[in-house]
Amino acid sequence: MFTGIIQSVGTVVALEHHQGDLSLTIELGELATLAIELGDSVAVNGVCLTAIELSSGHMKADVSGETLSRTLIGNLKTGSKVNLEAALTPETHLGGHMVTGHVDGIGSLRSRQPDARSVKMTFTAPAELGRYIAEKGSITIDGVSLTVNGIRDNSQGTDFFINIVPHTLTATTLGALGAGDKVHLEVDLIARYLERLVTAPSNDSESNLSMEKLAEYGFKD
Repeated sequence: MFTGIIQSVGTVVALEHHQGDLSLTIELGELATLAIELGDSVAVNGVCLTAIELSSGHMKADVSGETLSRTLIGNLKTGSKVNLEAALTPETHLGGHMVTGHVDGIGSLRSRQPDARSVKMTFTAPAELGRYIAEKGSITIDGVSLTVNGIRDNSQGTDFFINIVPHTLTATTLGALGAGDKVHLEVDLIARYLERLVTAPSNDSESNLSMEKLAEYGFKD
């Protein structure tokens, strides 16, 4: 588990392509000062990977064919910058929200414009993820925990709006994004479980959660 608070921007220094998968070596930057050990999980642009080698500020991880098929990791090149976060420990401050490191889908940056000292970014999410995105809810973009400021459904999917503050622009890779760039999206874990509670069949009619019961309990207008 992670929080979506980026601890370092690392650099890809090597990619080894195998038959259907690859190995990735990353220069860890400031993350190298943490006590990362072999077998630990590290989120790389929001993708949970396992450290299989550690040496002089670098980490090597294997990326399976399944992960390559569902993420943008295979598009990385030598020199690519990536957001890094070590896995939670009992002492970790929960500054963002609960993030699994399992990418739900690929979105894209539709536009960006200045908004006072921040930058307002509009992203498009696949239509199937739209129902999990809520105004003032949380979403993870390339591993960064962010708050949704507004949403709009359209024929191409769901547009949602984020304001990126100056610190996040400089401390993550988001500041370098341009219109059309693709990003990893992970929706709020609570939304996933809530959908399952509402839609899963149950033999106990009293325990079934429904939209009517949510309204009865005051969770829906």
